[in-house]
Amino acid sequence: MIKRMMTGLGLLALACVPVQAAGDDVFTVVTEIPFADAAQGVNEAIVNKGFKVDYHGFLGDMLKRTAGDVGASKELYKDAEFFTFCSAVVSRTVMEADIGDIAYCPYVVFVYEDAATPGKVTIGHRNLPEGGERGQVNDILNEIVKTAAEGF
Repeated sequence: MIKRMMTGLGLLALACVPVQAAGDDVFTVVTEIPFADAAQGVNEAIVNKGFKVDYHGFLGDMLKRTAGDVGASKELYKDAEFFTFCSAVVSRTVMEADIGDIAYCPYVVFVYEDAATPGKVTIGHRNLPEGGERGQVNDILNEIVKTAAEGF
């Protein structure tokens, strides 16, 4: 009985921490807020940090629209979107440390609801590799993801 309770408490604790998906280079948080609220939360979290969303992409719509064209029969996402932005100040700092870090700009935050698990919305971003000034970008992206997952 105690072991079962400990396992249950352990699973509850795991539900409150960020989840790694798609590999070590991706940071994600799973939430149960509605998809539209999560997507709006990403947009607002970016803007509230003083950044401008450069592009808002509707990946889920594109995949649904083109499924027949590529012979796909599996529905991947109930919905999926991404937001790109950059920061003149942070990007300059990162690129002054390593000019090749232009490869990581713009920054992308994604949000999706898996068709197989409706009601669970994933928000995340790709981590920039360790080194140089990149850690501050990961910190900013992590904060945006966590803020959006909490809802507004």
